[in-house]
Amino acid sequence: MEEQGIKRFILLTGYLAEQIEDYFGNGDFWGWCIQYSTGPVEWDTGKRIWMAREKLDDRFVLLYSDNFAPFPLDKVLALHEKNQSPLTFMVALKKPGNIALDEVGIVQKYDNNRPTNGFDYVEIGYMIVEKDKTLGFYEVPECSFSSILKKMAAQHQISAWIQRDGYYSISDPERWKKTEEYLSSKKIILIDRDGVINNKAPRGEYISRWEDFEWIEETREAMKHLAKEGFQFIVISNQAGVARGMVEYDELDRIHQNMKGELQKDGIEILDIYVCPHHWEEECLCRKPNPGMLFQASKEHLFRLDKTLFIGDDPRDCQTAKNAGCNSIFIGKEIELKNLTDEERPIYSSTSMLNSVDKILKYFPLLSSLKIT
Repeated sequence: MEEQGIKRFILLTGYLAEQIEDYFGNGDFWGWCIQYSTGPVEWDTGKRIWMAREKLDDRFVLLYSDNFAPFPLDKVLALHEKNQSPLTFMVALKKPGNIALDEVGIVQKYDNNRPTNGFDYVEIGYMIVEKDKTLGFYEVPECSFSSILKKMAAQHQISAWIQRDGYYSISDPERWKKTEEYLSSKKIILIDRDGVINNKAPRGEYISRWEDFEWIEETREAMKHLAKEGFQFIVISNQAGVARGMVEYDELDRIHQNMKGELQKDGIEILDIYVCPHHWEEECLCRKPNPGMLFQASKEHLFRLDKTLFIGDDPRDCQTAKNAGCNSIFIGKEIELKNLTDEERPIYSSTSMLNSVDKILKYFPLLSSLKIT
């Protein structure tokens, strides 16, 4: 939350309230301002919010503390203001779920009791709340907050932000260990293939066999430097030539196996390779600039997208990074970025990845053993 500009917190505590307050205190150690609203263990979230109402801003963010999701607060807030709903919560795809949405993201039905066919989403416990409008749905302070959400949903008063990235829980030991692994620091870099690792084929054509694969030596040298610093790589590549019948799956796999083998000789580890084989007219979620491949990589390798970089040679790679919640480095000429928005622009651009090594190491300051001045 602090990384997104929030430094004032009210902790609604019950179970082990003293331990929580002993640990966090008033937040000065971190440069935060922390207040507390404490009540008996048996209080539901609904009553906790009611009892803390005098301490709450007119608009506040409500978080349940057993889930972690790397959500983009600015985008959620923009949706909240666009739909002018009293409450906007974050949902994840799950079938069957307990939430049904319409095409613009307004909650049509909400049932917290059980998963239901036709309900394709579940809430993950992160929401933006307009205090007075939401408290207006209370009849008595002693209530389940789920009952308030159900009442609001019945009147179409809730917007939903669909969280495409994963979310992680500490609800039991197994999930807690997975969350711990996800939150741990990792030296993982996402990297495009054609135009970054190897020379591109002429426009409208594809690298369809290993014999036509030509290394970009400066990139390979840059990857060697980074590998010595402990970095690993995940390749993210559009390969519409498969759908167009111009590249065979078996040959694509041979290209990638040979590429991985050659890089391994240099001490460069490719953790995985994600490919979108679809035609651009298929409107899939994995073809860049859609972020599907990055989300899949994050879920399968348990790393935070907001703590890594995507390196590409196409402005769409920068858009992909923004859509996935991570930053990017662009390999190419600055003029190629002229149509990007400020939010989509990379943190650095250069015609050579070798020139980007210092920038990459500075982006991972706590992970790198190299001192950069």
